[in-house]
Amino acid sequence: MAVLKQEQIEEVAWALLDCDYNFLWVVRQTEENKIPSRFRTDISTSPGSEKGLVITWCPQLEVLSHPALGCFMTHCGWNSTMESLSLGVPMIAFPQWSDQPTNAKCVEDLWKAGIRVKVDEDGISRKKELELCIKEAMEGEKGMEMKQNANKWKELAVQAVNEGGSSDKNVDEFLEALKREKANKIRGD
Repeated sequence: MAVLKQEQIEEVAWALLDCDYNFLWVVRQTEENKIPSRFRTDISTSPGSEKGLVITWCPQLEVLSHPALGCFMTHCGWNSTMESLSLGVPMIAFPQWSDQPTNAKCVEDLWKAGIRVKVDEDGISRKKELELCIKEAMEGEKGMEMKQNANKWKELAVQAVNEGGSSDKNVDEFLEALKREKANKIRGD
């Protein structure tokens, strides 16, 4: 539901092009026309021609679980945030609306598994800020801490879903409660 301004798409494009890292950028088909044509030309003619890829959809879980992934720039929707945490991927938090700013605050301040981009007075995160966040996440001191914390959350998620873990127990308790409720209805209680 959130739609990025043309200016914001351009700032992201130039930050990705000028950073020292390869990237995969998922842009909704409805917003592809906002990507500068020069950007598309530049990524296809950059040395090695493998600087980046812009697509309209991807299997997010497969991408997040790939060992080559260094970080995930996310709007911080709840599903994306939980997927990233449970797979141990540090995040660059780029919230837009609704619950996303709260989720981004948790990512950075509570879980310490990400860094939040700053916006200017127009609500735009500029190229320089985006580049700083990418560099910090990929190689900075805070980035190393983010990676360690993301891995800690991944390990905790694995423990929770394993047999005897908290999520495993909660599912069992829920199923037992449903069985009791059904039995009570059959008996007429």
